[in-house]
Amino acid sequence: MYPPIEPYDHGHLDVGDGHLVYWEVCGNPQGKPALVVHGGPGSGCGPGQRRRFDPELYRIILFDQRNCGRSLPHASDPATDLTTNTTHHLIADMERLREHLGVDRWLLYGGSWGSTLMLAYAETHPTRVSEMVINGVTMTRRSEIDWLYFGVGRYFPEQRQRFREGVPEAESDADVLAAYALRMADPDPAVRAKAAHDWTAWEDTVISMEVNGTPNAYSDRPPLALLAFVRICAHYFSNAAWLEEGILLREADKLAGIPGVLLHGRFDLGSPLETAWDLAQRWPDARLVVVDDSGHTGSKTMSEEVKAALDGFAT
Repeated sequence: MYPPIEPYDHGHLDVGDGHLVYWEVCGNPQGKPALVVHGGPGSGCGPGQRRRFDPELYRIILFDQRNCGRSLPHASDPATDLTTNTTHHLIADMERLREHLGVDRWLLYGGSWGSTLMLAYAETHPTRVSEMVINGVTMTRRSEIDWLYFGVGRYFPEQRQRFREGVPEAESDADVLAAYALRMADPDPAVRAKAAHDWTAWEDTVISMEVNGTPNAYSDRPPLALLAFVRICAHYFSNAAWLEEGILLREADKLAGIPGVLLHGRFDLGSPLETAWDLAQRWPDARLVVVDDSGHTGSKTMSEEVKAALDGFAT
């Protein structure tokens, strides 16, 4: 990774609906524009993401998606209404930010949930995307959500049962994520804290066998960030991200002409490699790189592949 850098510009963009989206820019003001699209949903951006790019060659733009990170209002407050926080709202926010910063076309970089948002944005605004680098490919199909929260539990039956028992009011697996979403909006802080703990305990279980990854990556967050992360995740995944099932794959032909690099860990239990493979078959301008020593949270090899891809697109 490149040395730490600080933003030379930042602010909050009023995107409507009472939302103020935090953004920052660092690197070379005259460099190639690149937008970091963070995962989660609800993770927010961190300073380490600035360091993926050559600061002499890139104009590096980061933003916190609605209701997380430094964006306002914050989802950790149960009074914050998430009704106007959907995939389609986030796509519109990205366009407003592009216009606000005077960017014509930008490279998109991100992974996990971020890859879903990047794909949805690029298929909506293909002329505004120069290239894409994705590590950890997801399309947030219902089949992927079902696998992440239930199917992969065949490897962790005890932990899956504890996750399921965290919301005993749910009558079936189909109701579990919505039940967590309701608990994360409960006015009782103890209810929210317990739900957030149970949710991230399951997420940490799914990545627990990644020997080169980051253990406890989901639960190891400051308290308010943890609450916002779980609340937004439950909000999105209980609604299948408001995306028609399979639409991002079916409409991948809209990505024609956009060069892409798809990086995926072979041992990613939460987001199996098949998703990246399927996308690569439909996106002729994308190159799939399978990282054999990585899972969902990465490895040194994955970091090297990300750097190589971003350096390759820098000029």
